[in-house]
Amino acid sequence: SAFDMILKGTADREMSSTMLFGRILAIILRDKELGKRVVPIIPDEARTFGLEGLFRQVGIYDPAGQLYEPVDSDQVSWYKQATNGQVLQEGINEAGSMSSWLAAATAYANYGEAMIPFYIYYSMFGYQRVGDLVWLGGDMRARGFIIGGTAGRTTLEGEGLQHQDGHNLVFFSAVPNCKAYDPTYGYEMAVIIRAGLQEMFTDKKDVFYYITAMNENYPHPAMPEENRDQIEQGILRGLYPFSKSKAKHKARVQLLGSGTILREVEKAAAMLEADWKVAADVWSATSFSELAREGQACVRENRLNPEAPQKVPYVTATLEPTQGPIIAATDYIHLYTEQVRSFMPRRYVTLGTDGFGRSDTREALRK
Repeated sequence: SAFDMILKGTADREMSSTMLFGRILAIILRDKELGKRVVPIIPDEARTFGLEGLFRQVGIYDPAGQLYEPVDSDQVSWYKQATNGQVLQEGINEAGSMSSWLAAATAYANYGEAMIPFYIYYSMFGYQRVGDLVWLGGDMRARGFIIGGTAGRTTLEGEGLQHQDGHNLVFFSAVPNCKAYDPTYGYEMAVIIRAGLQEMFTDKKDVFYYITAMNENYPHPAMPEENRDQIEQGILRGLYPFSKSKAKHKARVQLLGSGTILREVEKAAAMLEADWKVAADVWSATSFSELAREGQACVRENRLNPEAPQKVPYVTATLEPTQGPIIAATDYIHLYTEQVRSFMPRRYVTLGTDGFGRSDTREALRK
């Protein structure tokens, strides 16, 4: 696979998922078939997301070319503009950027040329600023990727409420043909993007993807070799077992987490086992909205076919054989995790980040 280097993890090296997204994008741009169709769209400044390497790799599109000497011309990744550049560096203009994304995401229908747009921006400046255009994208059967950088209510410290995003995942999940994901590790993001490329540009399905990306640095593990197919399917369906406790304690609990908070869930599991004698199994919940949609589809199918064998939602079937209460924690408002309450096999507790949030350190915000 072209994404093998991502699936192998970062060992002890700490990186943000935004930086790993940059690596995934660079891999796709180098592909002989797909590369020429990729349209990276960035409002504000690409360096904010660590994507300045794109300047050197493919250049910034400007119909007039380079008309001045950039102040960073002595750097490796200087601000290179070219008539054949691919990056759309839009400035602080989310509406203009989203309009560019719409044009590229519907080029397959309007021009007979399938393009692969990636629009990356601060997640807080997403649906709540350009929501009508996102809904329009669904109506126009747009195909492409939207990447919400610095996602989550506690991920970007010291920036005030302008970046305290605890709700955009809920907004995006309201668009019927938008698949919204909150991955933690690089291999999860690689699996999701690869599936999106397959679904939209090979199978030609009228969907688009919203994927969160964080700026918090941490090591990314390799994708497990054992049961890789099941893990991949779990990532795409919204839930898979990340780690199973080997402790022999009588009490047991199931901990679900996503995005940057999954790492806090891992720490909580260790504390429960060491300090409280509770065995804690950890689950990566990459998409509560996909779990909810599949569950609702099962309920509808059962209602319309009462005499047929009744279907069981994936999240129900997956968690029913486990033991202990189920606790879900994310960097988003409770409503995000509450979507699946009716499909839980037993006691379900949700932890969220309702409220405005505060401008403080990550540690203080997460207490």
